[in-house]
Amino acid sequence: MVRVLIVEDSFSIRKRLVEILATDPELEVVGEAEDGKTAIELCQVMRPDVVTLDMMLPIMSGLAATEYIMAHCPTPVLIISASTNRGELFRTYDALAAGAVDALEKPTGEEPDGEWEKRLISTVKLVARIKVITHPRGKLGSRKSEPRSRSTVELSQPPSSIRLIALGASTGGPGAALEILEGLTSDFPVPILFVLHIGRPFATSLADWLDGRSPLRVALARDGERLPKPGRGRVILAPADHHLVIDDGTLRLTKGPERHSCRPSVDVLFESIAREIGGDSIACLLTGMGRDGAEGLLAIRRAGGTTLAQDEATSVVYGMPREALKLGAAQHVLPLQQIAPILTRLTGSSKSGRPS
Repeated sequence: MVRVLIVEDSFSIRKRLVEILATDPELEVVGEAEDGKTAIELCQVMRPDVVTLDMMLPIMSGLAATEYIMAHCPTPVLIISASTNRGELFRTYDALAAGAVDALEKPTGEEPDGEWEKRLISTVKLVARIKVITHPRGKLGSRKSEPRSRSTVELSQPPSSIRLIALGASTGGPGAALEILEGLTSDFPVPILFVLHIGRPFATSLADWLDGRSPLRVALARDGERLPKPGRGRVILAPADHHLVIDDGTLRLTKGPERHSCRPSVDVLFESIAREIGGDSIACLLTGMGRDGAEGLLAIRRAGGTTLAQDEATSVVYGMPREALKLGAAQHVLPLQQIAPILTRLTGSSKSGRPS
């Protein structure tokens, strides 16, 4: 039995959520809260298997509640929020970066009968199976004053030859990507391509959210633009429902078949990088559910590129990196907080961290 705590300030929406979850015999609603403060108190007392959480709450916001829950009583959190308001979208991204597992758009009223209800039930069950870690930023932040051990990561090509870095992530990806980008400087010299699995409604402003928090400029990929040359790095994000590939030095967006039920797919991007860039690339597979990216990472390694994977201790979900390890695709497995310094060193950049 999956025990669910529902947090929603609207009485009618809250009762509707209770009614929907009550239709599944494997789910039990053990508590309801209309504000963030009550949500925290009930989470500590009832220890539910999953919390469904609205972002716009009185007394204490959904973001503040997420941060506290993930720091003090880690519980899988499913954000249920509107995607039409830019401010609410940014709060959703902040909550995902703070450790929330997934986000589900509130029903718009245009869905076929029963479709949203089925999606809610299946998502709650999926989220409940994830063994969450303590709020990553709080967990890693306590180590920042400790001296870093010298990395043994070596590069097969000199830093001056690195033309591209690629990142792939799924569940837990917004927080992991932000951690890496915040660790780079505005003069980071190599372009970064990034594929993240995130629901279409929540993908619309993700690049803007990252752009506002990263020293590097972040934008959605545009079909037909040339791959930026090394010298001044920027981050290019695959848009929702399109594969991102490199073809003859040009970025292409395609509507090809899904890979591992994903579009965009990390595998599709990584395999195109293996063909086009080969040994002049670095690829990193981050936290995520499933196996997308593992085969593509192996292709890059076979082509002579440097391949990295996030370790289990700092991954929200260790699915994708684990699959890469099984295939022998990842040359180096690193804690999240070490990835930005490693990318800085491997690309010959002078320093790491936020610009002063």
